[in-house]
Amino acid sequence: MKTTGLTISTWGNSHGIRLSRELMQSLGITPDTALQATVLAKGCLELRAVNPRPSLQDKLAAFDPQVHGGEVMHGAPQGSKFGGAP
Repeated sequence: MKTTGLTISTWGNSHGIRLSRELMQSLGITPDTALQATVLAKGCLELRAVNPRPSLQDKLAAFDPQVHGGEVMHGAPQGSKFGGAP
């Protein structure tokens, strides 16, 4: 387990800690990594990397018409409003 000292700094109306490059590399995180903080006990904080929900832009970039396109429901239309038998 890697241990390092950190200092809480004032940033505007908030406070924050700075993580060294070495600590971030050992955690396997980047500046864009979303973190979840959990207070385990007084004076004990756990940070976990979480997978953020993909944005609409991410979803559209992953869309492949060959895989995701086409009819959702197979078979003949049902009901007179949809051109099928009543």
